[in-house]
Amino acid sequence: MASRRPLQSVLSNLSSNRVIWSGRRSFGAIPQATLPSSSQELISFEYEHSAHNYHPIPVVFSQARGSSIWDPEGNRYLDFLSAYSAVNQGHCHPKIMKALQEQAERLTLSSRAFYNDRFPRFAEYLTSMLGYDMVLPMNTGAEAVETALKLARKWGYEKKKIPKNEAIIVSCCGCFHGRTLAVISMSCDNDATRGFGPLLPGHLKTDFGDAVGLEKIFEEYGDRIAGFLFEPIQGEAGVIIPPDGYLKSVRELCSKYNILMIADEIQSGLARSGKMLACDWEEVRPDVVILGKALGGGVIPVSAVLADKDVMLCIQPGEHGSTFGGNPLASAVAVASLDVIRDERLAERSAQMGQELRNQLLQIQQQYPNYIKEVRGRVEGERNSCQANT
Repeated sequence: MASRRPLQSVLSNLSSNRVIWSGRRSFGAIPQATLPSSSQELISFEYEHSAHNYHPIPVVFSQARGSSIWDPEGNRYLDFLSAYSAVNQGHCHPKIMKALQEQAERLTLSSRAFYNDRFPRFAEYLTSMLGYDMVLPMNTGAEAVETALKLARKWGYEKKKIPKNEAIIVSCCGCFHGRTLAVISMSCDNDATRGFGPLLPGHLKTDFGDAVGLEKIFEEYGDRIAGFLFEPIQGEAGVIIPPDGYLKSVRELCSKYNILMIADEIQSGLARSGKMLACDWEEVRPDVVILGKALGGGVIPVSAVLADKDVMLCIQPGEHGSTFGGNPLASAVAVASLDVIRDERLAERSAQMGQELRNQLLQIQQQYPNYIKEVRGRVEGERNSCQANT
């Protein structure tokens, strides 16, 4: 029988042995003279060497501070897109950058195989701020949406006792929740689904803002519906605001039919709408909240799913996770990002500045009705859009 060596002895032997890689792999060097520097050169390089999955506006970002952007030629722009609400705090906010730099020199990744000393603080801070029991950390918005879908299905089978493999998620036409396969399966946009079939089953669609139509679906399929996923303000569709009272009706219907109300606040949340969450405008509390974008302060991908214990604890160890989800670098940045939102009262400032912006946009529309068809958005909040006449 082979003798068992103590772990300490094995580790000692491993650490004393040197492994020398003899194999070499050569890589072609890029001559410095060929590296792009001008905007046009950079655009051409990207077109040549990157997948064509985007068709960007032909402006190259080179530096940014606050709301200002500079291109390689030194031209300055005002950033009204804010990376789809990912930089609500402004580009390169000093407090967020300080947290990033300090944590990057200390510890960046532990994986969830171990504990780290930053994620617990982030988890407690976020759940306390928004009034939920627990958080499940991820990285990107689409990951967080997928997490919420898995959580809703698991809850449906364990708590609602939906028959095996029959759980349904209801979503809205015009929604945008990401570009992964499960998410595009809920889309009514042919551009998002064309060429990617077969789409995943278990989804029903309704019109955004139509509480009557939603109840009809709940009445017919309610015993198999695990969750209703929606954006409180539809972003990709063009900043579409639902009718007054719609969110309250959704809350009442979800409670009546025992269906999880799942709010995708990735774009609309974290102060962008003039409230901490867009759902706060109608004082409704979703069962599940999905956050992302501004949670990372425009510096690092951070996303999260919030729920109370009776929902969140349906997920058991090993059933879902992420190597980078809840990593110490992201956690430190997220805490700093939330600090900025709180300390600088960004929700209140968004409400005030958004109202001023909207009033001026409406004045421009009155002056040039042939050019601007519609101004959309809340009276308060910095989520506004203009639709041009074409």
